[in-house]
Amino acid sequence: MTSFFLNSILLGIGLAMDAFSVCLANGLYNSGMRLKRMAGVALVFGLFQFTMPLVGWLCVHTVARAFGGLADILPWVACILLAFLGVKMILQSRRSEQENGQAPDMTFPVLMMQGVATSIDALSVGFAIPDYSAASALLCSLVIGVETFLISLLGLKLGKIAGTRYSRFAGILGGVILVAIGISEVVF
Repeated sequence: MTSFFLNSILLGIGLAMDAFSVCLANGLYNSGMRLKRMAGVALVFGLFQFTMPLVGWLCVHTVARAFGGLADILPWVACILLAFLGVKMILQSRRSEQENGQAPDMTFPVLMMQGVATSIDALSVGFAIPDYSAASALLCSLVIGVETFLISLLGLKLGKIAGTRYSRFAGILGGVILVAIGISEVVF
């Protein structure tokens, strides 16, 4: 049982790094974000990271053959989504800076796309734990989701601190971080 929890914790930390980086960028980009909004953003990332391993596990136990071919394109989907969001963030930051010096607010659709893009790799965890019972898969996913929530909050807070200090470049840096994460999904 101890190794199960240790594996779940390590999986959670590894999977949360993309969400941490995106939240760091979001905090940079939206340095005026309040704690309630930060908790909501972190919750979205935690819920996606909780759900995706379960979806992967369920696919393995029900329709694994239908999704087997998708494993090769999932990193490309994440890359395209994150690159799109990053470039959009850079362009909006430049436009907003020229108009009124303020970074535009993060929208719900953008947050959903970020959640999907950062949790696609968590789908593969579900493929990697086919021998887990339903209860074990649920518990593992819960650990991953809670860790992602906490790590995402940390990323938002650190980004917010840095964004306040470096607000002039925060949107550009945030966009560059998202593009870099997207590229790393394919390269590494």
